Amino acid sequence: MYPIIKNAHITFALISIALFLLRATWSVMESPKLQQKWVKIAPHIIDTLLLACAIYLMITLSQYPFAENWLTAKLLALFAYIGLGTFAIKRGKTAGSRMFFSLLSVATFCYIFAVAITHSPTL
Repeated sequence: MYPIIKNAHITFALISIALFLLRATWSVMESPKLQQKWVKIAPHIIDTLLLACAIYLMITLSQYPFAENWLTAKLLALFAYIGLGTFAIKRGKTAGSRMFFSLLSVATFCYIFAVAITHSPTL
């Protein structure tokens, strides 16, 4: 079961960033496509599945944030990614600020990905 959940976690992470990139692009372009119902719902479903897989893996491997430095770094970076993402998609006042926060969000996602691969918060 572990390999299936691990692969699902990776797949959901890739789908999540792909949807983020699409939504961020539409946000910067001020596209009405951002208001479609599926665009508002799908990311929540994908991210919930991503988090569920993460929790399963954490419990299965007995590796927990604040006990494992790399998981702590991933968790804190996830909070940063979510916060930056809200400015990239919704809260940024101008297209330029939304672009800036989008780039910061993607950089944060890349950090999370790198920490997941290396199991090291310092890279």
